[in-house]
Amino acid sequence: MTPANRSDLPARLREALQRAGFTYDAVAELLGPLGHAALGRNETTPGLRATRGGTPLETLVRLFLLQAPVAVAAAERALPGMVDRLAVEGFLEQGVGEVAARLDVRPYATGDLDLWVVSDLTPGLDGRPVRVGTDHVLGISSASTSLAQLTLREPVGRALDLGTGCGVQALHLAAHSRRVVATDVNQRALRITGFNAALNEVADRVEVRDGSFFEPVRDELFDLIATNPPFVISPATGERLVYRDSGLPGDRVVEDIVRAAPRHLADGGWCQVLANWVIARGRDWDDRLASWISEDCDAFVVQREVLDPAAYVELWLKDAGLHGGPDYAERYDTWLSWFDDQGVEGIGFGWINLHRRGSDAAGAPARDLLEWPYDVEQPIAPAIRDWAAAREVEVGPDSRLLVRPDVQQETLGAPGAEDPETVVLRQQVGLRRARRVDTVEAGLVGACDGELTVGQILDALAQLLDLDAAATRTTYLPVVRELVLEGFLED
Repeated sequence: MTPANRSDLPARLREALQRAGFTYDAVAELLGPLGHAALGRNETTPGLRATRGGTPLETLVRLFLLQAPVAVAAAERALPGMVDRLAVEGFLEQGVGEVAARLDVRPYATGDLDLWVVSDLTPGLDGRPVRVGTDHVLGISSASTSLAQLTLREPVGRALDLGTGCGVQALHLAAHSRRVVATDVNQRALRITGFNAALNEVADRVEVRDGSFFEPVRDELFDLIATNPPFVISPATGERLVYRDSGLPGDRVVEDIVRAAPRHLADGGWCQVLANWVIARGRDWDDRLASWISEDCDAFVVQREVLDPAAYVELWLKDAGLHGGPDYAERYDTWLSWFDDQGVEGIGFGWINLHRRGSDAAGAPARDLLEWPYDVEQPIAPAIRDWAAAREVEVGPDSRLLVRPDVQQETLGAPGAEDPETVVLRQQVGLRRARRVDTVEAGLVGACDGELTVGQILDALAQLLDLDAAATRTTYLPVVRELVLEGFLED
């Protein structure tokens, strides 16, 4: 692939994709619910049935998304004057009367962004056994979309996409950053990222750099770092897939990023990591991860999922196209044995958010390590920003607080009972936390409309419930602080 900054190919391809109406919404409509859902499961038959008309849009869907050969004449209509050039550049392969894709080109839409993303072909369509190469460039995946939904989207000056892959995070960052640096050790990934930046007309804001992790930006600071590193925890068997295997033992790659990131964050900057980590036998996961975090950062870590070692091995052997292969059982056993030797009890998956404290920050750094496997509202980034904002709220008897507008109260009890047995406050957005509260807490939250101070509300509740006013303040002021930190109350 010719470097994008020396080629007119990105602009010509963009024009052809626009002319054909090759957008996410148009593709979804063309495939219909059945074909679209099947393609999400890597099955192509419903999609092939829905794209028999020969229009340029149908041709592009069959060629790039369904990986079906198309007639040369159809390819020329969809990509006028470009088929030979795309073959030379490695996008297409020409046969006798037919053209097949060698790279994936797909529309991608999220929020206000409509993009096209080039990557290597999706492996394993229709269950076909495919062994991906060591320099495979992964396309849009559930992990990349999860990181995109996690990443804060306020305008920033400088952003870093660490381990860029096909560059989808860099494209997101370019929408709200004056400058984006995208790094990777995979030369093919860097070329594809550069092409994607040009294809989406953000090449003037995206700079690609070759090198491992923070080496290419050794002395530089950023306002935002987003990374989905090659975090797969596997034994060193001599075979490495660059897009998912770091080559470092255990979860060392994630630990190294968490420890090093603060040195590359400007005051107030964020590093957001989507990662796996080891749950070690005999040690709490949160205690282990907390030991990685620098004292100059606040941290919000959320463990979203835990897999046992066997399920984890199966997941990633299938991802590599090794399921059912002649050495599958041997690889499975080797990996499980290694986990056992390393004392790995499980593997956690989730988010690590680091917020660099300013040089004048007072008090101890915030540490919130939460296990939260429940449904959340996506994108989750606003909830991360709210978490940081809540730590700035001063809570005392003179505070005037508001109940968050999305908070609802649920009561549970026997039919006909005078009072409920249980009162639960439940958020409808963000993390959608729930908290069981007593009568005082429920009354306090219900009265927080900004008119009365917290002290006045607690005094009134003490009088109503025949409680000691001083003791009520002493007991419940810390609870009010918790309600603010957990997002039930705000200033």
